[in-house]
Amino acid sequence: LVASIGLSGALLAWVVDQFFPWRTCYFVGGGLGLLLLLLRISVSESGMFREVQQSKHISRGNFLSLFTDWNRFNRFVRCLLIGFPTWYVVGVLITLAPEFGRAKGLEGITGGHAIAACYTGLILGDIASGLLSQYLRSRLKVMWIFLTLDTLAVAYYLAGGFSTAASFYFAHFLLGISVGFWVIFVTIGAEQFGTNLRATVATSVPNFARGMLVPIGASFKWLKSPAGTGDIVTAAWIVGAVCIAIAFAALAGMKETFHEDLNYVETI
Repeated sequence: LVASIGLSGALLAWVVDQFFPWRTCYFVGGGLGLLLLLLRISVSESGMFREVQQSKHISRGNFLSLFTDWNRFNRFVRCLLIGFPTWYVVGVLITLAPEFGRAKGLEGITGGHAIAACYTGLILGDIASGLLSQYLRSRLKVMWIFLTLDTLAVAYYLAGGFSTAASFYFAHFLLGISVGFWVIFVTIGAEQFGTNLRATVATSVPNFARGMLVPIGASFKWLKSPAGTGDIVTAAWIVGAVCIAIAFAALAGMKETFHEDLNYVETI
């Protein structure tokens, strides 16, 4: 629910943009940001963290320690890599929806409508992935399911022939559902580490995953240029296949954490 409410902000932004001038959009967004900041100030630390906080000999929040031990580094990188497909979909397929629409013979496709369709799917996907994780008593099984759905949704988006804008936006909706595992992605990252590094990983993994859009976008830009394939759809196939394959490979070596006792610390 937390992730779904957060993602609904993109839908609200689209709705506000439809009825109000851009300055009003910025006022609404800024006001909601300040409200969120006030709500975060009131959030209290967990009992496990307070216990660790009282222990002077335990290192807390040491980001560099993620890179000084192979086991920790391996876990951190795997947590990061399973998020590749999300930013490939959002940063390439959704952001460049008008260009992909023209490549498929459709005119009038807008980024705003594509984002609204995608994030509607993302909200439903995040709710579904969270509930499914509880039902299956597993984080990794849900990730396998959603990465498979993402593979199918990307293939449908790139290979499908769309005769109307509505059918094309529906493909964006399906893409959103297929990458609606953000809550599971963040949870897996947090549960892979002890209490003294859990918050560090839970905040850094999503940010690093977002940062991966830079090499993803650069690779896509080169591949669609005349020096690469010269075709936007072919470039998207190649980049998408690599991103999804990397996510599957990273997931294959991860440990199931659903039943793990999280009351432990990392030895640094």
